[in-house]
Amino acid sequence: MANTHLTKETQNMKIGDILEARERIASIVNKTPMIQSIILSEKVGRPVYLKLENVHEVGAFKIRGAANKILSLTEEQKKRGVATYSTGNHGMAVAYVANKLGIDAVVCISNRVPKAKVDSLKRLGAQIEIVGDSQDDAGVRCYELEKEKGLTVIQPFDDPHVIAGQGTIGLELMEDLPNLTDVIVPLSGGGLLSGIGLAVKSSERDIRVTGVSMEQSAVMYESLKVGKPIELEESETLADSLLGGIGLDNQYTFNMVRQYMDDVLLIPEEEIAYAMAYMMDKHRIIMEGAAATGIAAILGNKIPHQTGDIAVIISGQNVDISILLQLIQKYTADEM
Repeated sequence: MANTHLTKETQNMKIGDILEARERIASIVNKTPMIQSIILSEKVGRPVYLKLENVHEVGAFKIRGAANKILSLTEEQKKRGVATYSTGNHGMAVAYVANKLGIDAVVCISNRVPKAKVDSLKRLGAQIEIVGDSQDDAGVRCYELEKEKGLTVIQPFDDPHVIAGQGTIGLELMEDLPNLTDVIVPLSGGGLLSGIGLAVKSSERDIRVTGVSMEQSAVMYESLKVGKPIELEESETLADSLLGGIGLDNQYTFNMVRQYMDDVLLIPEEEIAYAMAYMMDKHRIIMEGAAATGIAAILGNKIPHQTGDIAVIISGQNVDISILLQLIQKYTADEM
């Protein structure tokens, strides 16, 4: 699926943006661990490494992009405050960074955001507005706040500073894995894949980028199929962090995903559920459904058998424990 055609939008972003982001966010964001999974490596006959973005203070990779964007604001913008819309993780990241910098933050979320993420937002001191049944509904309210109160909107994905912040993961992957040939990246609005894709494709190494998403409401996947951003109704899914539209006026991520992604996989709910339980059972790692899509791709042997290292981005861990316990009870150790 990778497309070598450079659009005007993607030409505006360079590897230098990611290098600048790494310097800018260093005071807030720590480099995350990379661990090899022996059991997954044995399953596919290649080294499989887990990039643990779930260990950030907010439990997800989103802190990188949020920090880069907020730290780039003017002092006047910081005084007025910020607002964002989110399926949960980006909202927590914005709330965390804003709190750390003494900036007022409003987070608009939909009714679909799980209780665990709502509770985390409250602990981080953000003002929360719950609006509608989708991220798009929350986004409408967010831009109303921009007009009413002069707040700066911190977009969840379609922003060059946010993309560059997420791209710092790609720099760390290449530093830690000299034999890296495959990166598996959860795909929603495309900020994570765009940033990582820009980073690894800017090197002279031949690294494949595979996007993974759930089967239902995979908006980026469906948009790429028809060649333009579209809207879809959100469905119930364990991978709730991957819900939300990409914006009909998408400026960056649609074209960047189209350019940098080599393949995309849609993962059934049953496989996401199994992967979540499997990783808790075998690795004692808590991960949300979005993060488990990459593990499901490995367990399902969906990555073409080649040589070299595979890196799976473990994007977050913000899942209701009651849901995880149900899954562990459903999939017994013997079945795994």
